[in-house]
Amino acid sequence: MKNIPVISVTRKTLAEAYEAALTAVYEQGTRFKTQYDKPEDPESMDCTMNITIEEPETDPMIHMAFPGGIDDLKEYVLELKGYKDHWTKNMNVESDTRWEYTYHGRMQNYGVWKELVDGKSQETGPFKVDQVQSVIDKLSNQPFTRQAQMITWMSNIDCDCYDPPCLQSLWYRILEDEEGIYWLNCNIRFRSNDAWGANFMNMFGFVQFNKEVIAAGVAEKTGRTVKLGRLNWQADSFHIYGKDLKVAKERLFDRMSDMPFEERTMNFNDEFFREMYDQAEQQVIAKIKAFDESR
Repeated sequence: MKNIPVISVTRKTLAEAYEAALTAVYEQGTRFKTQYDKPEDPESMDCTMNITIEEPETDPMIHMAFPGGIDDLKEYVLELKGYKDHWTKNMNVESDTRWEYTYHGRMQNYGVWKELVDGKSQETGPFKVDQVQSVIDKLSNQPFTRQAQMITWMSNIDCDCYDPPCLQSLWYRILEDEEGIYWLNCNIRFRSNDAWGANFMNMFGFVQFNKEVIAAGVAEKTGRTVKLGRLNWQADSFHIYGKDLKVAKERLFDRMSDMPFEERTMNFNDEFFREMYDQAEQQVIAKIKAFDESR
């Protein structure tokens, strides 16, 4: 085989799209080694994937097979809003083992990094760009613009980074319907996306980011109603790691034939689920604070 499979999946809801994409890479993907494998690990299943979620806010949104809990979803959404930006390292201190970046940091403070100078941590870099505000401003001024995008890759750092950003870019454009409602459409590209271990949380997180940050920002600035249109998710490498194939088979693929789809999913907008999700925010904030104090 000389070609990496290119697979496209289109579904109405997040949970449907997630399951269909997982199944597709499991059944149609090709085998690959990765630089993170242990000697005993099987090869991963891999493909280039294009996922379209037609109605990102429509239930069922939550898939029960994703490896995490409600608090993990809330924690990731808060991370995308900047709650962990202070966890990044001083790039000129070799012993500093904190993160090289956060997605939010790259989106809202693109072009800068932290270095230790005279014993104090400070931002440095050739420029600093708030790409989030730029996207909101562009969409508010001209909803049909093709220039509303954000990027994460910083070549001066990421070409030699052990674990560079998987997220590469976000692109936005707005359609206005006959009732004057704005529909925020979005393309998100990942260079590498862990289909089993991270993809659901990634997609859920950016659905919430698009709603609570981008759409809300445009609505506040324009006075218009802004809802989420389709989300197109592009992954250059969409993979299930070899170490995860067994558990993915046991938790999902072997159970699909005798477990109804309704039992494999949950409605995000159900009162019980939303109450737990909303209550998790204070728990996550306390968790972050406790971690900070322990360091």
